[in-house]
Amino acid sequence: MFAHGLAGSIAETRPFGSGVRGTRAFFHFRGHGGALPATKTPPERWSHADLAAELRMVADHTEATRAVGLSLGAGAILPLLADTPDRFERVVLLLPASLDTPRPDSVVARMHAAADLVDRRDHEGLAMALRDLQPEVARSRPDVVAWSRERAQALAGTPVAQVVRAFSRQPPLTDRKVLARCVVPVLVIGQAGDEAHPAEVAREVAAAFPRGELSLFPPGGLLWAHRQQVRERITAFLNG
Repeated sequence: MFAHGLAGSIAETRPFGSGVRGTRAFFHFRGHGGALPATKTPPERWSHADLAAELRMVADHTEATRAVGLSLGAGAILPLLADTPDRFERVVLLLPASLDTPRPDSVVARMHAAADLVDRRDHEGLAMALRDLQPEVARSRPDVVAWSRERAQALAGTPVAQVVRAFSRQPPLTDRKVLARCVVPVLVIGQAGDEAHPAEVAREVAAAFPRGELSLFPPGGLLWAHRQQVRERITAFLNG
């Protein structure tokens, strides 16, 4: 199963599964892709445990044995593994944004600004904000510019702003030590030069698992400059 990132979509994770054997399941978290929260809990009380419950529901329904999480999706997998260390046979965590400490204030401020633009339906401003959340060396790429405009059109006026505010600051876990019980192979993929997904966080996440393995890519953007290499790395790991 494949879990997308914050303000992302199924289309964002689909390329990473093209070479993976078996059935591939994709889904949208609450507030994304037209999926509304099936809860009366106010957004300010949403937690990564709620996302983990959504992910678990899909995983159990599809009988998934392997999982790939990108950014927010990785953050949802972490508490699931903390509660059920052997739920999956293999796990890939792409661009984890935090572990048991909050994101940097500068990143949180940019995310909240983007959420305000979603609420105001400011397509141009939102497109610029989405570009600014990408690695600096990738922001001027034509495909990044086109992606940001497309995502701005899709996100403006949607409940995704509530999700951004709810999860921009809180980390997935309160204590990384709980992951020591998870002894399945876990591949953590990070990149240098990404303020929103620091390489140090990827190192910490990989080190928290007894069988954690780290693949760190140079600047340029996993979704942009290194997509083919990342896809090959994920395919080899999950098919192993």
